[in-house]
Amino acid sequence: MSDAPRPDGAADSTANGPVTPSEETTDAPPSASEALGAALGGAARRAGLDPAEGKSTGHVVWAAMGGWRGILESVLPGVVFLVAWTVTYDPDPDVRSGNLLLSLGLSVGLAAVFTIVRLIQRQSASAAIGGLIAAAAAAGLSLWTGRGEDSFIPGFLTNTLYGTAFLVSALVGWPLIGLAVGFLMGEGTAWRTDKRKRRVFFWLSIAWASLFALRLIVQLPLYFAGDVTALGTVKLIMGLPLFAPMVAVTWLAVRALYPRTPK
Repeated sequence: MSDAPRPDGAADSTANGPVTPSEETTDAPPSASEALGAALGGAARRAGLDPAEGKSTGHVVWAAMGGWRGILESVLPGVVFLVAWTVTYDPDPDVRSGNLLLSLGLSVGLAAVFTIVRLIQRQSASAAIGGLIAAAAAAGLSLWTGRGEDSFIPGFLTNTLYGTAFLVSALVGWPLIGLAVGFLMGEGTAWRTDKRKRRVFFWLSIAWASLFALRLIVQLPLYFAGDVTALGTVKLIMGLPLFAPMVAVTWLAVRALYPRTPK
């Protein structure tokens, strides 16, 4: 492409745009970066996100979401909680709450069923088990405080951790996207010598950080307002419907950086 890095390594601000913070250094990486890249790349490969396989964007996004089964396991527990809470909601000014125990019980119970089915079928249940643990922790916290909105706190923490990790990694010049892709493509951290790749990985990591930040910006006001119904609805809307396009954009950007060689 026209914006490929110059052979002499000189900066070309006209063709490539301003240098980002991730382009200020190309010193040798610490061993921790190699290990992290291998871990991230391995997870991406298991999820079906390997650019070397040449799969279509739709296939990759579908695989990243886990197919119909993965979508149901991700969405249904939240939907069941939301429906149960809304149906049992008491608008009395002294109550203004749904049946917390019933709503949480149905949600966690459904997550447990999904996990048990996977275990019985001897399929990979790591994602289901992780979801069950998260659901149980959220339910325990909410039951302890007696506030339905507190079941969303673990999600806030997750978005904060992920968003911070993507942002910091980009700003210090070691974007997580680059570490994962470098492992997948068999080049380790050699991509850091390529200004174009570094720029793309920087902005992709910033985009992912922005997604997690946007969730917090929209959902936290609803949490502090105690509006469980609105919070649950917005969480579902900002889940897979935003995750899928981000996976597609990331996939297309990476494929552009690593075009397949015709056989």
